[in-house]
Amino acid sequence: MGLEQKTQRARRREREGLARVALVGYTNAGKSTLIRALTGSEVLVGDKLSRRSIPRCAPSIPKPSRACSSATRSASSRTCRTASSHRSSRRSTKRSRRRCSSHVVDASDAGFERQIAVTEEVLGEIGAKDVPRLVVFNKIDRGGDEAALRAKYSGCIVMSAKREGDVAKLREAIVAFFQRDLVEAELFLPWSAQKLRGQIFATCTVLEERGDAEGAFLRVRGEPEAVARLREQLGEAGTIRARAKD
Repeated sequence: MGLEQKTQRARRREREGLARVALVGYTNAGKSTLIRALTGSEVLVGDKLSRRSIPRCAPSIPKPSRACSSATRSASSRTCRTASSHRSSRRSTKRSRRRCSSHVVDASDAGFERQIAVTEEVLGEIGAKDVPRLVVFNKIDRGGDEAALRAKYSGCIVMSAKREGDVAKLREAIVAFFQRDLVEAELFLPWSAQKLRGQIFATCTVLEERGDAEGAFLRVRGEPEAVARLREQLGEAGTIRARAKD
């Protein structure tokens, strides 16, 4: 296998280890505005029924949440073409077991329950109904009963994408979701194996690092599969211990 192929395969494996978040919801629920607020990226924002945003990278969401995509459904059309656009967003999350969706709902719209039903129907059509989901009621600054929403939809997030504090809380909720099943491990990386250093930093969060004459000791937090893969690559001599996160 050539060097270029090996590099591409390594990058692909790193991407597969990333957590992926999809923003889904009815037209004009504020998905594009929310993506911009979460990531600082320039996403097309408009108040038109047929406008859809494209999956976007979200570099400013701290690890382990690294990618956002948006899926929408036009209120005026329930065609297979619409389901196909959702399917493309679903494929971007299906590559990784570490995925969830944020169902964005316009809290200020009196017909939001119907909008929820339509989105749920589309998610069922594309086989994404079982993907873990956070329900996000957006635009609460424009109207809506926050207390009633929290009472009826347990665990939901009620917010406005225009308020930095609300956006920060959503980001924290997304990160917390992915951190639930992480494990911590202490690895020993010999100086002769420093080529694995990039992979360690790409797939795990390095909590602590110290070194001696033989190499570096790294305390990391990551997905069980990623940690196991590193342990295998380093060999038994390179792994000091692994323990479940408290």
